Amino acid sequence: MSLEGKVCIVTGATRGIGKGIALQLGAHGATVYITGRTLKTLEGAEFPGSLEETAEEVVARGGECIPVRCDHKNDDEVKALFAQVSKEQNGRLDLLVNNAYSAFHAVVNNIAVPFWELGDDVYDEINQVGLRNHYFCSVMAARLMVPRKSGLIVNISGHGGMVHTFNVPYGIGKEGCDRMAADCALELKTHNVAFVSLWPCVVLTEGSQMVVNDPKIVSKMIKMAGVSEEKLKSSYKYGESIEYVGRCVVHLANDPNIMSKSGKIHITGDLGDYYGFLDDAGHKPINIRRINCLVKHFTPSWVSWLSYLIPDFVKIPSWLMSFAGHKLN
Repeated sequence: MSLEGKVCIVTGATRGIGKGIALQLGAHGATVYITGRTLKTLEGAEFPGSLEETAEEVVARGGECIPVRCDHKNDDEVKALFAQVSKEQNGRLDLLVNNAYSAFHAVVNNIAVPFWELGDDVYDEINQVGLRNHYFCSVMAARLMVPRKSGLIVNISGHGGMVHTFNVPYGIGKEGCDRMAADCALELKTHNVAFVSLWPCVVLTEGSQMVVNDPKIVSKMIKMAGVSEEKLKSSYKYGESIEYVGRCVVHLANDPNIMSKSGKIHITGDLGDYYGFLDDAGHKPINIRRINCLVKHFTPSWVSWLSYLIPDFVKIPSWLMSFAGHKLN
């Protein structure tokens, strides 16, 4: 599982999923460049975390970490990031994780709002960093990886690309991330560079904890998902840690058969089963393909007890799940 000598970039790593990925990469010996807009800890910030804090934790685990302040809405700053990596690492880049996302409030403040009632700037706020920038970073990364005939690009996406979730711009962004992975992988295949889309399920980030403790947002999510407040909060209780997502990325980066997985969507829970690892304290997080998870968290209480009778290995087939996003007539 060693990533010694590997050069990685994780965008949006001040907190949340990006931080969890950076910590795991560093713990396995990688040199990790992390980006974000908050270089130093700010007093009174809505969410804790900074590039400096993440870097300190990565180093404490034995990794090498280079924090780079970068606004991913600014193409020049993104170009400067990749130029810095190329210069300092002699043109080497082994892994890019596209995780940066600046639209937390644009999403949660517009849950279930019809697209024609959204503000004129909501689409760009959600997808300028979360989709367009992912593509731009992937272009920059491929220019380093293709000449070396080696590399892996990971888009952090979600099931919002399969079914209507939160609002229309959000779903467009996630669908775009998945399509990007599939099409880019096709063109990268002959150059031995892999590109995958990763779907975490419910992740216990600072943002998700705020959401589940905000009565107004909880009310909107209950209406959207059609579940009780008890069920909604239960699903967050059994979510995955930010470092579980990081373990998934570490295993993908170490997989000698990664090209066979290129161009596809990978659910974090499935990767945990495939590679044989659990979350903190032996916890197995929610997986939207596992039947017992769906029964436990998304059915009435008088039915949910059946989840204890259904083994973990009983899952909805991937090909069947794909019909949820089927668009052909």
